Amino acid sequence: MKSLVIVESPAKAGTIGKILGKDYFIASSFGHIRDLAKDGEGSTGVDVHKKYKPHYIVAPSKAKVVKDLKTLAKKYSLVLLATDEDREGEAIAWHLFDELKLKKANTKRITFTEITSEAILNATQNPRDIDLDLVDAQQARRILDRLVGFELSRLLWKKVRGKLSAGRVQSVAVRLIVEREREIQQHESKKFYKVTGLFGTTHFEASLSEDLPSHDTAEKFLKSCSNAVFTVHAVDVKPARRAPAPPFTTSTLQQTAGQKLGFSVSRTMSIAQKLYEAGHITYMRTDSMHLSTSAQKKLASHILKEFGEKYLKPRQYVSKSKNAQEAHEAIRPTYPQNKHASDNADLQKLYDLIRNRALASQMAEAEVQRTQVIINISTNDKYTFISKGEIITFDGFLKAYKNTKWYTYDDIILPQLATGDTLTASEIKALERLIKPPARYSEATLVKKLEELGIGRPSTYAPTIDKITSPTRGYITKETREGIPTEFLQLTLKDSKITETVITEVTGAQKNKLFASDMGIVVTDFLVKNFENIMDYAFTAEVEGSLDHIASGNADWVKTIDTYYKPFTMSVGKTLSSAERVTGERILGSDPKSGRTILVRMSKFGPVAQIGSQDELKGDEKPDYANLSPGLSLETVTLEDVLPLFSLPKNLGTYKDKDVVVGRGKFGPYIKWGDTYISIRGTDPLTATLHSVMKSIREKEHEMEPITMYQDKPITKGVGRFGPYIKWEETFAAIPKKSGINIATITPEQAIHLMEEKVRKDNERILYSWGNGSVTLQNGRFGPCIRIKGKRKFYSLPKNDSGEKLPVEDLKKLSEKEIRKLIS
Repeated sequence: MKSLVIVESPAKAGTIGKILGKDYFIASSFGHIRDLAKDGEGSTGVDVHKKYKPHYIVAPSKAKVVKDLKTLAKKYSLVLLATDEDREGEAIAWHLFDELKLKKANTKRITFTEITSEAILNATQNPRDIDLDLVDAQQARRILDRLVGFELSRLLWKKVRGKLSAGRVQSVAVRLIVEREREIQQHESKKFYKVTGLFGTTHFEASLSEDLPSHDTAEKFLKSCSNAVFTVHAVDVKPARRAPAPPFTTSTLQQTAGQKLGFSVSRTMSIAQKLYEAGHITYMRTDSMHLSTSAQKKLASHILKEFGEKYLKPRQYVSKSKNAQEAHEAIRPTYPQNKHASDNADLQKLYDLIRNRALASQMAEAEVQRTQVIINISTNDKYTFISKGEIITFDGFLKAYKNTKWYTYDDIILPQLATGDTLTASEIKALERLIKPPARYSEATLVKKLEELGIGRPSTYAPTIDKITSPTRGYITKETREGIPTEFLQLTLKDSKITETVITEVTGAQKNKLFASDMGIVVTDFLVKNFENIMDYAFTAEVEGSLDHIASGNADWVKTIDTYYKPFTMSVGKTLSSAERVTGERILGSDPKSGRTILVRMSKFGPVAQIGSQDELKGDEKPDYANLSPGLSLETVTLEDVLPLFSLPKNLGTYKDKDVVVGRGKFGPYIKWGDTYISIRGTDPLTATLHSVMKSIREKEHEMEPITMYQDKPITKGVGRFGPYIKWEETFAAIPKKSGINIATITPEQAIHLMEEKVRKDNERILYSWGNGSVTLQNGRFGPCIRIKGKRKFYSLPKNDSGEKLPVEDLKKLSEKEIRKLIS
């Protein structure tokens, strides 16, 4: 009788199926099948009064998967749950066991860290029961994150702004970026002079032992060198060794792939997942640097064959992380002899990175000869010139990288010198420099910092970064910003003459760096002020340690949640009753025209400048508003920065008898041509002219031309924030990528077909309608919802006084006016 093996992904199923053969049927759960419901007290899906009893539901998208798996499971006498070997994988296995109503007697768990014949066959021969300690640890994390996240988010809705979110780990990660932003803002950019000279007949370079603080000091020093004698004071030659880096863990892979390949953290993990599922590398979520004995033998065998015996030096690494699980392995190639893993360029690049690092970790140290030359200046006892050279005498592990673009170990060769030798300086330069502010975090350096602080685990780094950089949250943005041209003075001593030149360099450029938004700063300040523990780095790391204790069977998950949740929920109650609403308001000065106060604050739609404080307004009078331009921050913006913003919106002229007005709104700069709004992202509205925006207007004009008529009404086309679409009356139909339809060349027949499908699907979803369809009750993605014609938003069903959603049958009895009032 065949056995049923259930894995998470079809790709993994395919690879394992080839290994196990016809005696096993491989099926996929397509990831998690269940999650916490959004019901009960606080819509958390957790009953906090019954020992945090969770209420799990099958995701609507997984209903058919679960149904098919249940049918399959009944056909087999043995079910093997082969989900990933970590807490998430263990939890998926338990959810499958529970939801599919499997019997313990004929259900087993198998685990492996690589998808190779040896590992898979060994796993099937050594099955085990589901590790409930690991399941409890994952469940505790999920429940704690849901409770903390929901309560903090609801608090932010009341005290900051609606639709904001917060979380136990993500808010701490945002805090790191906010604090770095403030360090940068407070940085004093002082200037100094770096001095270098070219010496001897080979013109080797040496640097002054200290940087000089000012132009006058630099000029004075160069003058003292004009008639100086330069003598070799000492030549120090020492052998040294360079040791290889250990094989990759999840975090070091994410960091190195970010630095060397430019991959984001999520992209790195997605590519690594594909390599793992294809059987090319071991499991990619690990905090261990450990290599199994068999892995070391495989690597050693290849090193001996490829490089020779003198290059081999097997070694075992001990993980720095105190919570690392040494039973797991570092990330390594499953077959080191295989240089090729994929025809896909990105997959091959990451594989090369992993393979070379693993090989290098088992190779001999590189041996180098380091030389340091100290040069005295006869006219100056305070400073010396220092030159450093390095020659590789044995390349050792560097040989693993030699034919890659990451090999950057070039010899620095100095001439033969002896103590007492007299040298001539052909040129000495003093170049003005700036003390740089602390570097902004990239995704890679943020992961490194989180790991250093003990916050998060291999499985959480990528999801955490995805959450905090999500546009829907609006706390952190990943940006590439151009630098600004900066002039630096350079003093050059040559042929006993000092010349001064100006060198222009671009400074402050940022590539794929993380920036804190005004909303991120306002929310972080509010949370730090009111939730000291939740936002504390050491406390967050302590929670991670407690979850590890649950996983190892040394702590009870309910008691652990109690320890953290009870004090937290008390803080929420206190903050709800005592904390004031926050807006990040700052007064900048007075409006030169009206004399009224100009301030900046966080509004419903983002950071704004405002003329007129509340006590200056009369009756129903409203203040004047202006959206802050990108790059302006609530904390640092000045009166001079915001005054020009109040000139918007402004009229640029007319086109075809319609006014053309430029402004800045919720979604960025725009043009209003008659009643039509046109996005002009990337354009500064303050400098826009009628001529500069005409291209955008003409493109929109072309877009608005009907493709065809449908039921005597035009179908038009457009491109929005979510991609290309067609529009008929108030109905929008997205053009899916898989359709192969190009928005620029869409035909009338294609447009009518897409619209008919959209109208049909919309009608199928309608359960009830009011006012000739102006308000409808529909079957939405997550259950019944209400929609108003002409609006793309879906409204949740209104609730009664007890906080429960009104039954559909009760809603049908209400009038259109009553429905509109309930959802407003």
